[in-house]
Amino acid sequence: MTVTADRESELLASVPTGLLINGQWLPAASGKTFDVEDPATGKVLISISDAGAEDGAAALDAAAAAQASWARTAPRERGEILRRAFELVTARAEDFALLMTLEMGKPLAEARGEVAYGAEFLRWFSEEAVRAF
Repeated sequence: MTVTADRESELLASVPTGLLINGQWLPAASGKTFDVEDPATGKVLISISDAGAEDGAAALDAAAAAQASWARTAPRERGEILRRAFELVTARAEDFALLMTLEMGKPLAEARGEVAYGAEFLRWFSEEAVRAF
């Protein structure tokens, strides 16, 4: 992938700026946001929702409500969900690596390695999901 200013702008425009709670992207309950800056230039890349305690409680409540359904999900299906997550991360690895580079200044090659490393956890747990311990 060739990194250009247009590609960076396109990618940043696709980034959700809300909080994912109960399957929906929401603004922070306080309405607050914070700026993510390019560490090399200090330029604001994007402004995203600034979660507070109320948002954390809402996310926890949503997770607790979803737990019973997840517990009834067959191990094979859980494994397939995690495997699909691995495949989706892998398919968008270049996007994730570029975002990491933009927000942290990490060299692109290192960011690619970090994305691959993180994705491997999804693959490993997808294979472990079907094992009974």
